Amino acid sequence: MSYRYKLLSFAIGGLLSLSAALASVAHAQGVDLSPEQKDRVRSEKVQAVIDLLPEDYKFVTPGKLTVASVPGNLPFAVYGSDTKTPVGGEPDVAQLVADSLGLELQLVPVAWADWPLGIASGRFDAVIHNVTVTEERKEKLDFSTYRKDLLGFYVAKDSKIQSIAKPEDVAGLKVIVGASTNQEQILLRWNEANVAKGLKPAEIQYYDDVVVQDLALQSGRADVYLGPNAISAFKAAQGNKTRLVGTFSGGWPVTAEIAVATKKGSGLADAITAAINAQIKNGNYAKALARWNLSAEAIPESQTNPPGLPKK
Repeated sequence: MSYRYKLLSFAIGGLLSLSAALASVAHAQGVDLSPEQKDRVRSEKVQAVIDLLPEDYKFVTPGKLTVASVPGNLPFAVYGSDTKTPVGGEPDVAQLVADSLGLELQLVPVAWADWPLGIASGRFDAVIHNVTVTEERKEKLDFSTYRKDLLGFYVAKDSKIQSIAKPEDVAGLKVIVGASTNQEQILLRWNEANVAKGLKPAEIQYYDDVVVQDLALQSGRADVYLGPNAISAFKAAQGNKTRLVGTFSGGWPVTAEIAVATKKGSGLADAITAAINAQIKNGNYAKALARWNLSAEAIPESQTNPPGLPKK
């Protein structure tokens, strides 16, 4: 087995373990995983938004906004209690967009690797699932932003660490990070910068079992965990065993944003951007994010095709 394949298997195993753990915690804490989602924030249609739809655009299913969702991690999305309906923060955002457009929401569960082809082939109208705006993706997709792309540092509830805001703050700490991830690459760059300044590098730890990872943090074998803020924030709110000590952009040092992705030139992006801004203005957007403990990632205004992460 190649080293690269081992790393990929390691990362996938950790992701599946984390997903199962989060769903279990959510169920134990009484989080609504029903397909009906009776507490989901809803909105009336917004005529000014509907007026922005291109006259020649044909929705995948007439009268419906067909949206790709990737069930796997809360607070983004998991399968509901019926084992087939995606529920979570991203379906909630999709619902508000569909409501604004006066359309019924139709969610299509897909694997992460399949959504780009699904957009290109017209299988669905949009994808709403933690997609970061990049310059490379903008060549084939249009974007309507709705959330900051943040990474978060989390420590045990009783940790003496109060803030991590810059590379120097991790010098000498034992930091858990996922293998072959963007955050690992950022941490490695921080280590290089600290060593160049005569500081100790962070000791990087990897775990393929989320339970063992949590034990390491609680026992003091590790000082801090670095990962996607949305997942960790939801977990912290439900489990009450960890706390946030710092966030920074997932594209560090470049700002990154999460957006609704639609086919390039389809004409949907401006209407979806207007839909999100209407929901920001009326307060529904904030309520939807708060429902999944995503308030820290709220944006003041949606934009169509803003600058994305640069090509590598």
